[in-house]
Amino acid sequence: MIQVHLEGGRVEVRKGSKPRRAPGFASIRLIYGGICNTDLELQRGYYGFSGTPGHEFVGEVIAADTSSLVGKRIVGEINLSCNRCDWCKRGLGRHCPRRTVLGIVKHPGAFRETLTLPERNLHVVPRPIVSEHAVFTEPVAAACEVLDQVRIPKGSAVAVLGDGKLGLLVAMVLQAHGARVHQFGRYPDKLSIAEKTGVTGEVAGDKLPVAEYEYVVEASGSSSGLKQAIQMTRPLGTVIMKSTVHGEVAVDTAPAIVNEITLVGSRCGRFAPALKMLASGKINVDPMISDSIRLDYAALAFERAAQKGVLKVLLHP
Repeated sequence: MIQVHLEGGRVEVRKGSKPRRAPGFASIRLIYGGICNTDLELQRGYYGFSGTPGHEFVGEVIAADTSSLVGKRIVGEINLSCNRCDWCKRGLGRHCPRRTVLGIVKHPGAFRETLTLPERNLHVVPRPIVSEHAVFTEPVAAACEVLDQVRIPKGSAVAVLGDGKLGLLVAMVLQAHGARVHQFGRYPDKLSIAEKTGVTGEVAGDKLPVAEYEYVVEASGSSSGLKQAIQMTRPLGTVIMKSTVHGEVAVDTAPAIVNEITLVGSRCGRFAPALKMLASGKINVDPMISDSIRLDYAALAFERAAQKGVLKVLLHP
């Protein structure tokens, strides 16, 4: 079996043994994995990561305690909770203090020919969703999480700051929800992807709107994004923070305090709404696939994913 290994900023492909399947876990054959910004941040030193990355994937179950899962195309939630602590009993398994995280924290990731996950983490992919699109389930779930966290009435004006992969998905999900989304980014070709679903796109100049939106989603991936998002938000408004940036982010908190702005950290989301959204065809993920590269050329795939203007790069066996 081949697997990607990431350490000290270096991407290598190594040979290894197939992982042993523990009780309650499924063995999964990788169909596609997607390189996301978090994987690139891990390469830059985020979490001091060393091991096999990859948490966006679609695969086929090849062995499981539940026989009906075998042969099914699945996607998997990335947080492996203990299922015993008070957090888990309150339904907060994604925040379990004992959790491991696929491809990020103490559980080898999906960028390998065979991976394992608990069966309770798996979701069968509906037939209408092709495998290349199913890879987007995890980031679409992260986009849908905004609607679980913040009540955004239909017809509300919402700004999305950033036109990367997650920014585009957030914009399209909120537009499908019924919001009036105004997306600010740097690349007209990227913005056009969301514009095809009704989003208003704008190439951001040096000056962004000030105190214009009740809701702002910060998905720029930059250290200055949060400051800009706060400036764009009306008093008593809400900023939803989606960017994960390696290193500290310096922010002047005075405007948020004076204007009584709510800051909401937003991370993973539920897979069921994401699969429903993908099956509906209301979001436009196909143009977001920039390349598809074999697993044994993973170093090249990471270089490609880090290039300006590139969106999703897929890895396949």
